[in-house]
Amino acid sequence: MDWITTVDHKKIAILYLIAGGLFFGIGGFEAILIRIQLIKPMNSFLDAQTFNELITMHGTTMIFLGVMPVIFALMNAVIPLQIGARDVAFPFLNALGFWTFLFGGILLNLSWVMGGAPDAGWTAYTPLSTSTYSTTHGVDFYTIGLQIAGLGTLIGGINFLATIITMRAPGMSFMRMPMFAWTTFITSAIILFAFPAITVGLVLLTFDRIIGANFFEVGAGGNPILWQHIFWIFGHPEVYILILPAFGIISEVIPTFARKRLFGYSSMVFATILIAFLGFMVWAHHMFTTGLGPVANALFSVSTMLIAVPTGIKIFNWLLTMWGGQVRFTTPNLFAVGFIPTFTMGGVTGVMLASAPADFQFHDTYFVVAHFHYVIVGGLVLGLFAGLHYWWPKMFGRMLSEKLGKWTFWTFILGFHLTFFVQHFLGLMGMQRRVFTYLPNQHFDVLNLVSTIGAFLMGVGMIIFLTNIFLTSRKPADAAADPWEDGRTLEWSIPSPPPEYNFKQTPLVRGIDAFWKEKTAGHTEMTPAEPVGSIHMPSATMLPFLMSVGIFIAGLGFMFSRDEFKSDFVGFMFNNYLVTAIGLLITFGSMLMRSLFDDQGWHIEPEELEGEQI
Repeated sequence: MDWITTVDHKKIAILYLIAGGLFFGIGGFEAILIRIQLIKPMNSFLDAQTFNELITMHGTTMIFLGVMPVIFALMNAVIPLQIGARDVAFPFLNALGFWTFLFGGILLNLSWVMGGAPDAGWTAYTPLSTSTYSTTHGVDFYTIGLQIAGLGTLIGGINFLATIITMRAPGMSFMRMPMFAWTTFITSAIILFAFPAITVGLVLLTFDRIIGANFFEVGAGGNPILWQHIFWIFGHPEVYILILPAFGIISEVIPTFARKRLFGYSSMVFATILIAFLGFMVWAHHMFTTGLGPVANALFSVSTMLIAVPTGIKIFNWLLTMWGGQVRFTTPNLFAVGFIPTFTMGGVTGVMLASAPADFQFHDTYFVVAHFHYVIVGGLVLGLFAGLHYWWPKMFGRMLSEKLGKWTFWTFILGFHLTFFVQHFLGLMGMQRRVFTYLPNQHFDVLNLVSTIGAFLMGVGMIIFLTNIFLTSRKPADAAADPWEDGRTLEWSIPSPPPEYNFKQTPLVRGIDAFWKEKTAGHTEMTPAEPVGSIHMPSATMLPFLMSVGIFIAGLGFMFSRDEFKSDFVGFMFNNYLVTAIGLLITFGSMLMRSLFDDQGWHIEPEELEGEQI
């Protein structure tokens, strides 16, 4: 009950981590099944329909339900600590964001046992995703599940914007914020502007499928290209929603283990802002082959190449941070250093794809699959591994095993390059994406075998990581406040794991890398900005959980509102929208209770804090 009702950002971080780990495992298992099917020509391990469902669910699960919650886990665990706050701006909304995300993800994955998973690709292109071609409820699970999960992400983004704008410690100006706080801030701004677009698209597609509207149905006067515009106006910024937090993590880990300030801090900040801005300008490079014409293709080609400039600035800043530093190759730093060349390769193939004439050849081949995975797995997932190993002692009070961590790194990164490096050549030789089998003697056989072996090696890396977590969890929580001994930012100035209120006294920030500055001045802890006083804490509440359950029930009810049922009673409940009404009643009833009951929270008094650290 404590976990269901909690509004503490540190516990919500752990909930996000568990949920993200679960969905990441499901997505990884789907990937392994895909690679087994492609291990040899004319394989019959999976049939075409199941393969299409796996391809769709692998992409959707990994992007929306696997890596996004792990990003939010690190944001929740670290951002309030880094800016010297006691919690996020809206703890209630923080809990609501998690539970709506979780129930949206559960709804999407229920499709496997409730009539078939979506089968139109993770982009759900129309007309493939219209009821003409996807006749089961699979795509309905996709549209409604992602709307609910996306609501949680949008709530989270707004919350972090408000937190970073209003709750920074005294002295922490924007240009003194750690880079992870900056990338979280800019990522949250992208979420605010990008997620409404996909929400609109999903609502329109839901209306097409369930109540017979005509937005995308060509026969009824709709336009399938409209879906691509709506999807990619969200979809391309989504890539930066994923990768910018990884940039922030790398910008924290490398300076810590190089014992140097981040090189070119202000240029990093402005490069991040520029990436966010340009990220909204390039969506149609996914549509070079749809016939937009030479003017549109040229404009989007140029803007796509332009985005490589601020990204390149970051690469050189990280290299120059390490240059001349006292570099320690701890597990977090191995992942961070491994990230740089791997992500650069993904960026270089992105510039290749930005050339519209070349893209005509690369389009819908395994070259694009390789590019995308080099950016998302070689970039984001390596960044998340770095962040998890780096902040694990702060979150749980226990250091992960360095030996097992290094085994995780080498198995995972070697497996990754084995899997996806060869896919560039498969694509250049003409192997299409999303094909469930291929003919022998096309020079695809050996490379696909290598790719599958690599996928299994990545799986071994994940198992070693889980083993590390299990073994570590059995040890006492005795990590030091600054376990790496070179911590630069505020989170390393308080105990590991932090107390419920984070800071006994709000710290005074006197420069960039605030804790490092205090340490170089000979202090062992932060200078407080206030006397010890009563600390206000928000009350735990069941309402976010109940509101999310209500939305979940309403979504299921709406999805099955046109179906025929064997039981008259069940049919009566669904066909008359009574199930939908019950779900909405739970949600709006919970909202009403939240509005009418004024919960003032509770206080921790100074006498309860005596003798504790700041």
